[in-house]
Amino acid sequence: MPRSDMPLRAAARPSSPSRRAFLIGAAGGGFVMAFARAATVLPETSATTLIAERGFEPGLWFRIDIDGRITVNVIRAEMGQHVGTALARILADELEADWSQVRVSHVDTDPKWGLMVTGGSWSVWQSWLPLAQAGAAGRIALIEEGARLLGVAPDACIARNSTVSAGGRSISYAQIVQRGDLTRTYTADELAKLPLKTPAERRLVGVDTQAIDIPGKTTGKAVYGIDAQVDGMVYARPLVPPTRNGSTVVSVDDSAARAVKGYLRSLTLEDPSSTVPGWVMVCAESTFAAMRAADKVKVTWRNDDTATLSEQDVLDFGRKQFADPTAGATVVDDEGVDAAFAAAASTLERTYTTASVLHFQLEPLNALAFEKDGRWEIHTGNQWQSLILPTLAKALGVGEDRIVMRTYLLGGGFGRRLNGDYAVPAALAAKALGRPVKMTCTRPDDVRFDSFRSPSIQRLRMGLDAAGAIVAMQHDASAGWPTQVMVPSFMPKGKNDRPYDPFAIAGADHWYSVGAQRVRALSNEVANRAFRPGWLRSVGPGWTNWAVESFMDEAAHERGVDPLNFRLALLDGSGRNTGSAPNSVGGARRQAAVLKRVAEIAGWGTPLPKDTGLGIATTFGQERDMPTWVACAARVRVDRASGDVRVEKLFLVADAGTIVHPDGALAQMEGAALWGMSMAVLEGTRFENGQVRDTNLDTYTPMRMADCPELQIEFIASTEVPVGLGEPATTVVAPAIGNAVFAAVGARLRHIPIRPADVLAALKQSA
Repeated sequence: MPRSDMPLRAAARPSSPSRRAFLIGAAGGGFVMAFARAATVLPETSATTLIAERGFEPGLWFRIDIDGRITVNVIRAEMGQHVGTALARILADELEADWSQVRVSHVDTDPKWGLMVTGGSWSVWQSWLPLAQAGAAGRIALIEEGARLLGVAPDACIARNSTVSAGGRSISYAQIVQRGDLTRTYTADELAKLPLKTPAERRLVGVDTQAIDIPGKTTGKAVYGIDAQVDGMVYARPLVPPTRNGSTVVSVDDSAARAVKGYLRSLTLEDPSSTVPGWVMVCAESTFAAMRAADKVKVTWRNDDTATLSEQDVLDFGRKQFADPTAGATVVDDEGVDAAFAAAASTLERTYTTASVLHFQLEPLNALAFEKDGRWEIHTGNQWQSLILPTLAKALGVGEDRIVMRTYLLGGGFGRRLNGDYAVPAALAAKALGRPVKMTCTRPDDVRFDSFRSPSIQRLRMGLDAAGAIVAMQHDASAGWPTQVMVPSFMPKGKNDRPYDPFAIAGADHWYSVGAQRVRALSNEVANRAFRPGWLRSVGPGWTNWAVESFMDEAAHERGVDPLNFRLALLDGSGRNTGSAPNSVGGARRQAAVLKRVAEIAGWGTPLPKDTGLGIATTFGQERDMPTWVACAARVRVDRASGDVRVEKLFLVADAGTIVHPDGALAQMEGAALWGMSMAVLEGTRFENGQVRDTNLDTYTPMRMADCPELQIEFIASTEVPVGLGEPATTVVAPAIGNAVFAAVGARLRHIPIRPADVLAALKQSA
């Protein structure tokens, strides 16, 4: 992969809409399968419904070589979540493959793959049916050809472990590939009608088996973007300007850098795509030389007014938005909301905020770019190749068909590598030099260029009648909108016909029955202009659920009702909260079930030591059309003298439908829960004077091993559609911790991260 003499693949042309067939045949000494359908375009409606509408471009989903080895082609990025193992397991189960013979290939960009994106906890959910159908079609074709070779009827045969058997005779898949005549075509309708296994018939899905990608990671054979190299390449480090937008280079003084051995030159980048305005690239003969030389290059910039903007400016702008009832897009807008509030016997209103959050993925941003034989190669780890390809084409002044992105493992993504902007400066430098350029960022470079999670401010209101029943609820949320900034075509329209960023408001459209409801999404234009808001693990639900579940707890205590019983009464599954097939069968009743179970295992209602509290919260993870029902109980101890919050144990229960890869699912829940805790009590920064305040891990303090609490995690057994697990647990932990602090010492926190000073202030206020 990392060598310059690797052959380039010819770009496939988009198929015509009439080429909708599943193709099976022998090619190049192996057995190959493809599903052909029309070209993919970005959706006009919700991004989460994309998979149901788009299908796939012509592409090979798996291959059986003549030695029996099965290679499953995966278009999702591997960043530690074992996505290849999970997706290969879906296909291999229906194929009746010998798991020991299965391999995964993370493919390079090609139009035939359609939309290439890894995020939103979508990978298994989106891939489940297409890969299962591909495996089933392959199994049927192999059985039919195996039966012919054995001289028996197909219905007399069974397939197991890459072998077709009939009575006492058998033939392996490898032998069928070697000797058979594998030619079979399925129409799209035939493919949709293929019989898939029942849950009881599955032998790989839901069964613990070795993850395919672990050995390479433990032996060091795994290749990450930072490992990429080609002969004759130049090494570079960027000098990042003081603002994300609005900076221009006035002058560059590299006189001191010329004393550094290996220093070559400094380039002021000209970027037609406006991705990296004001960037200077320091080039050298080694990474070390580029790092040292960059420290000695002096750049003078001219900046716009964003150099004076701060986090407080973002929050203040959001507060002003709340005052305008016509502002924003309404995601939920029931009839009679205003009338219900006007008639309410009492109202409750609270405001919640969250700080800017950095990605700090282990592998710093990097990219290698060069032109070869008239085409550009970009070597880097990336989560959303389909998003950055048009930007690269604009920056380089070439067609997308002249660019290929080579796929590498990611040393952490967490949403940062959904925005592939870091490939642009490497490509521009390579174009200017006429040589391959490998850019590697230092940790501070990486952070200052981060598409970090925007600070947010939210206002929640609830109206109650004289008997204490909820008659109305409104949720207004203001934050920077990453989708508006980077891919506005992914934005659906609200009830008032205005577009909104679904990744900045999902979670506010909860499954509680609260009478007349309104959810309003507000684009914070100060944030959008001052920096580039980004997607970060859990995206909008990371802040919307902090507000919703904290507010529900406050409402319960205001009414003098147990917070658990208060929530359960509202999760009645009525109206729009009933749920529907295929993704949300059972609706709010399934959310109530995980909440009841987490209360049971956590010992809800039992006495606890002084200054120790148990807090509870429940969410549906990411989005209403692919809900992962999850609940958390957090047990915390609060030091009244210092304000320190010690999380002792997290209990989590999830209903994610069918669990495809049990060990991977557990790891996803563990990682997501700990990230949620880290953002709740440990990490967060502030945007000040056009930049984030913290640029390294000496002052930015994510969770360390010593901070890790005990975890108890359960999955509800289910045969429903598998949904996402990469992020949902992240959304539920922070409010559970905040609610636990209140249960422990009576201090109500409405901002995350929860700092000791905030606890002390809340204690003083409660007293």
